Amino acid sequence: MRALHPYLYGEQPKIKGLIKLNTNENPYPPSPRVLAAVRAAVDGRLRLYPNPTAEPLRKKLARLHGCAPDNIIVGNGSDELLALATRAFAEPSPKPKVQGSNSQWAKSAVQYFTPSYSLYPVLADIHGAVRNPVPLRPDFGLPTVAELRRGKIWNFGAALTFVTTPNAPSGRGYATSELESLCRAQRGVVVLDEAYVDFAGENALALALKFPHVLVARTFSKAYSLCFQRVGYYVGHPALIGALHKIRDSYNVNGLGQVAAEATLDELDHYRANFHKIISTRRWLGGELTKLGFCVFPSRTNFILAQPPRFSARVWLDKLRARRILVRWFGQPEVAAFLRITIGTPGEAEALAEAARKIIGLRRG
Repeated sequence: MRALHPYLYGEQPKIKGLIKLNTNENPYPPSPRVLAAVRAAVDGRLRLYPNPTAEPLRKKLARLHGCAPDNIIVGNGSDELLALATRAFAEPSPKPKVQGSNSQWAKSAVQYFTPSYSLYPVLADIHGAVRNPVPLRPDFGLPTVAELRRGKIWNFGAALTFVTTPNAPSGRGYATSELESLCRAQRGVVVLDEAYVDFAGENALALALKFPHVLVARTFSKAYSLCFQRVGYYVGHPALIGALHKIRDSYNVNGLGQVAAEATLDELDHYRANFHKIISTRRWLGGELTKLGFCVFPSRTNFILAQPPRFSARVWLDKLRARRILVRWFGQPEVAAFLRITIGTPGEAEALAEAARKIIGLRRG
């Protein structure tokens, strides 16, 4: 326990008035009908346990995705589901082992690309599994299966493989054909973590219904403005879903979260309009920062990764915070030169662009 390093959260502001562009929250509130449904559920039901398997929500999700409720498990945010997959599919290792032909190594391997979601190695360490981080291409693209075979770092027999798609923190999107090639080659369980997929042009959900060893993770947090409620879900083969049900906590999804998620599925047009607004603001902000000398990576998410000019990213973090704007900086070598900036409202994006102009010296103040 003393050796474990916890997951590092984005800064949570303790003073009012900050523009919060550091944790990829949706800048728009839930639909008024969703808010009304949650308020209406604050009644005598609060003394009761919620539906233990979120069955009504699973049925609605199954209709949306063209599958059966047995293909779906709902969790306390997708983070709980990532942890469940680690516990279910990777065996704890009695001691670290070197990759090779050792079958115990493969049974204990939790594999992921870097840079990607920094929770994956934390989950592996908590479980006592073996971490196997493998670099993405310099442009954050996925290596091909042939490249992975030549590199001899990737393990096609790893017990569990996480792929963040679209990628975080880069924002890069991956074609379904790329992901399918990887899934076909992989012998262990593959989790395609699609937390940001509603802001991308395509998704890989069909792969979870095509391959018996593939799970797709989705969340109501990013696109559907329900971070506060913590609701996520997996889609996959009933055998994998059934294994996860065996080890999940009882009543793991709170009742108000279930109510909110069910109501959200009746309001998809409302949220799709918000997706378009966020994508439009993303395009505008990326263009403005590029004019100021930032190197902005193409994004298929609700954030952008940008290398700032003149000063280091760490200095920019402090300079923006001094102007009451929070963005995210990661110290890992692959991304230490970049800032990750959440796409807020058009007004928040303009405030960030104006602050950047002042920092560079194009505006006084």
